[in-house]
Amino acid sequence: MAAMEAAADAMLAAASRAFCSSVAVFFQIQGCCICLLLAFGWAVASLVRKKEIRKMRRKMASGHSFAFLCDDVDELEHSVQQKLPMVSVVMPLKGFGEHNLQNWRTQITSLYGGPLEFLFVVESKDDPAYRAVSRLIVEYKDKLDAKVVVAGFSTTCSQKIHNQLIGVEKMHKDSKYVLFLDDDVRLHPGTVGALTKEMEKNPEIFIQTGYPLDLPSGSLGSYCIYEYHMPCSIGFATGGRTFFLWGGCMMMHADDFRQDLYGLVTALKNGGYSDDMTLAAIAGQHKRLITSPPVAVFPHPLASDLSFSRYWNYLRKQTFVLESYVSKVNWIMNRALFGVHFYLSWGFVCPYVMALVHIATTLRAPYSAIVKEAAGSSCGLKLVSFLLICTLTELVSMWNLTRVEIQLCNMLSPEGPQDSLRSYNWGLVFVAVLVDNFLYPISAIRSHFSQSINWSGIRYYLRDGKISKIERENSSKYTDLGGKHLYGKKTYPAGKSLLGYLSISLAQWHQPKKYDV
Repeated sequence: MAAMEAAADAMLAAASRAFCSSVAVFFQIQGCCICLLLAFGWAVASLVRKKEIRKMRRKMASGHSFAFLCDDVDELEHSVQQKLPMVSVVMPLKGFGEHNLQNWRTQITSLYGGPLEFLFVVESKDDPAYRAVSRLIVEYKDKLDAKVVVAGFSTTCSQKIHNQLIGVEKMHKDSKYVLFLDDDVRLHPGTVGALTKEMEKNPEIFIQTGYPLDLPSGSLGSYCIYEYHMPCSIGFATGGRTFFLWGGCMMMHADDFRQDLYGLVTALKNGGYSDDMTLAAIAGQHKRLITSPPVAVFPHPLASDLSFSRYWNYLRKQTFVLESYVSKVNWIMNRALFGVHFYLSWGFVCPYVMALVHIATTLRAPYSAIVKEAAGSSCGLKLVSFLLICTLTELVSMWNLTRVEIQLCNMLSPEGPQDSLRSYNWGLVFVAVLVDNFLYPISAIRSHFSQSINWSGIRYYLRDGKISKIERENSSKYTDLGGKHLYGKKTYPAGKSLLGYLSISLAQWHQPKKYDV
C-alpha cells in the first residue's frame, strides 16, 4: 500500500512539473485566452441586443405602444399595409412534442399586415404532426391562409430539404418572399414584418436569418445544447451582415427558387443534407449578402425529458454536417471549420485538466515530501488563479448576453409567455461547457469515419459530400431537441394479448395526455 502511495505521489509530482513546462504553460494561457475571447464576443453581442432594447424603450416612452412590431407607427397605416408583399411561410414538420402547439400558435398568429400563407409540410399522414397541425388549422380557419402538404418520402436529399422544396413548389404564385421556419422555436408577432422590411429596404440581401435562444429544461443534455449554441450566437448578433446562417429561420426571394438561381434547388435536391450549410456555401461562392437583424432572436424551449443520449445524437448531427459539401470551396471551408473547432475545443478543456493536477498537488503537498518539493517549485496555483478569473469572466459574459436576449424576447412578445433567467443553473452550465467541448472532437472524428447519421428515424449515408443512400429505421421513438413523438400508430407489446392491451389503452384514454392536441 505504501509503495502504491509513493508511486502515485511520484506521478503527481512529475505531472505537476510537466504542466509547468513552457509548452504546458502555453496551452494553459491559450485556454484562458479562449475564455476571454468568448467573453469579449458575448459582450459585443449583448451591446447589439441592448441597443435594440433601448431603441424600443425610447419609442414606447414617446407614445409608440407598438414598438415591438415596427420602428415607425406610420407603418401600421392601412395604406402602407396594403402595399406589403406576399410572404409564404414553409415549415417542414416531423413528429409532435410538448412545445409544438405553443410554437405553432406563435408562428401562425403573426401580426404581419400583408398577404401571408402558411405551408406545413409533413412526409406522410401517419406523422403525428399531421393530425395535430390539421386540428390547429381548423381552429384558426377563418383567421389565416394555411394548409398541410404531404411531401412523401425523400430519396435524394434529407427529409427536411425535401419537405422545404415541396413547400416551395406549392407556394402561391404571387409570393415575393419565402420564409423557412423550424417548428421548435417561438416566433414574435412582428418577426415576419421585420424580416420583410429589411428585404424591401435592401434588395441585395440574399438570405435573412436569425438564431435561437435555448431555454434549458434542467437536464445536462439541454445545458450542453445551450452551451453549444452560445458561441455561434456571436456571429448572429451583428445587427447586419453575417457569414453565418441558421436553417431554423431563413427568408429568401421566392423567385430565386423558381429560377433555380445559382443552381441552389439542384444543389439541395441532389444529395443535399444541410439546408443552411448548402445555402451559406452558395452565398459565399457568389458573394451574396446574408444578414441577421438584431430582433431575430427566438426562444427555443428544449424538451423537459431531453436525455444525454439525445444530446449526443444532436452533436453527432452537427459534426456530420461538416462532412457534406456542394463544391471544392465548400469542402475546404468545412475542413477548416473541422480543424479549428477541433483544436479550440480541446485547447479549451486542457487547462482545466492541468488545473486539477495543480490543485491535487497543493492539497497533497503537506503529506508528501516529493509532492511538496514539486509544488514549491511550480507556478501551478498562479495558473489556476488566472484560469479561475478567466472562467468567471466568461460565465458572467454568457450570463449577461442570455439576460439581455431574454429581455429582448420578452419585449418582442409582450403577450406571450415571459421567460426568466432564474431557471438557469449556472453550475450545470459550467459542467456543460467542459463536457461539450470535450465531446465535440470525438463526435467530429466519429462522423468523419462513419459518414452516416441516424436522425429522426432516418439513416443518411454520404459519399463525396452528398447523400448517397437513405434507410428508414423504426427504432427511434423521439426526434431532435423537442423530444417529439415520431409515430402515430401503436402496436401492442410482445407477450401481451390484444384484448389486454386494448383494455389498458381504454383505461389510459381517459387520462390527460402530454402530447395530445
